[in-house]
Amino acid sequence: MSSEAQTDSSDAPTPGVRVEARGLCRNFGTHVALDTLDLRIEPGQAFGLLGANGAGKTTFIRLVTGVLLPSSGELWVDGHSPVTESAQVRRRLGYVAETSRIYPDLRVRSFLRFAGGARELNGAELESAVERVIDRFHLEDVAGRWIGQLSKGFQQRVSLAQAFLHDPPLLIVDEPTSGLDPLQQQEVRDVLRGLRGNHTLILCTHDLTEAQELTERAAVLHRGRLVAEGPTGEVLGGTDPLRLFRGEAAA
Repeated sequence: MSSEAQTDSSDAPTPGVRVEARGLCRNFGTHVALDTLDLRIEPGQAFGLLGANGAGKTTFIRLVTGVLLPSSGELWVDGHSPVTESAQVRRRLGYVAETSRIYPDLRVRSFLRFAGGARELNGAELESAVERVIDRFHLEDVAGRWIGQLSKGFQQRVSLAQAFLHDPPLLIVDEPTSGLDPLQQQEVRDVLRGLRGNHTLILCTHDLTEAQELTERAAVLHRGRLVAEGPTGEVLGGTDPLRLFRGEAAA
């Protein structure tokens, strides 16, 4: 390999974007949902956001997506603030909610066209994006079917596909296998595993096996505070990883 080729390879940008929070807080009246969070998620990283119900995971996601505003602190997505530069942030992320926001009375391809139009895609660009995600998420056999007639596993694939229509460098997925049977869970996990290294992935899950299988780093929240952060194997290692979900310090 020539020295020029080596230089080109080493200078290639890392896929994905950086997400960084400093002193991030969100209050709902007197309730503190997120308390002085410092967190850094690197470009191309598969990051698990863990914790029991009410830990602050969904609040953090809503702050990143710009649905909520922080009470104090700072947050950046690829150097852009969801507060003051929401359009730039939205272009960089795809979001798959725990409850799929898809329309059962639309056919798969029609729904994807609708979702692409909402992201300001049109014409040949829209059609190319729709066909790309149909191929990427293996929806060819169901592209003409009504969404409401699909299995939950295929519906989740459709939900993932709509999040990728604009090819975002950041994907946020909330409880992607909740309510799926074991085979459907594995199908969705296989799809997410294929994204590693090519996008920044933030995975919110209660499933510790899923976190270990799909993420390289993880953070555990308890009542809005960060109680552990590091390589997933280390964070969830030991005889009682659930101690962190109870807010106990790591051993």
